[in-house]
Amino acid sequence: MIKVLFVCLGNICRSPTAEGVFTHLITQEKLTDKITVDSAGTLGFHSHSQPDSRAQSAALKRGINISHLRARQVTREDCYEFDYILAMDKDNYATLQSLCPPAQRDKIRLFLDFAPQINRREVPDPYSGGAHGFELVLDLVEAASVGLLADIRHQHL
Repeated sequence: MIKVLFVCLGNICRSPTAEGVFTHLITQEKLTDKITVDSAGTLGFHSHSQPDSRAQSAALKRGINISHLRARQVTREDCYEFDYILAMDKDNYATLQSLCPPAQRDKIRLFLDFAPQINRREVPDPYSGGAHGFELVLDLVEAASVGLLADIRHQHL
């Protein structure tokens, strides 16, 4: 079983969106018996909260329901448990690098590394903006999800 963890700051916008999109993709591809998906935040101030209502609404417009997800804080144990630990931006990447032991750090990547055609390295945080930011996050996450699945197939399946 390949385990994927998406990580952003509070786990209410970008990472649950990525979890929902990637879960939707692997369900369509009939790979849920081979790949599991989770998300977390580097900070725990939203722990147990649902994803932001704007993230839920934007995802639902694309046929993806993320309302059942609940925020949690990333843990040191996650460094051992997951095969892919995907940060939404450089700040969360740096936090993950400091959290995980050196032998586990090669699992940490920027999520958009799986979508080099986009010419962006970071998924921007839409929390303080309007609805357009959540649509942009979905566009970026969908593109990177396709690349991530291709990488998993190439490396593991």
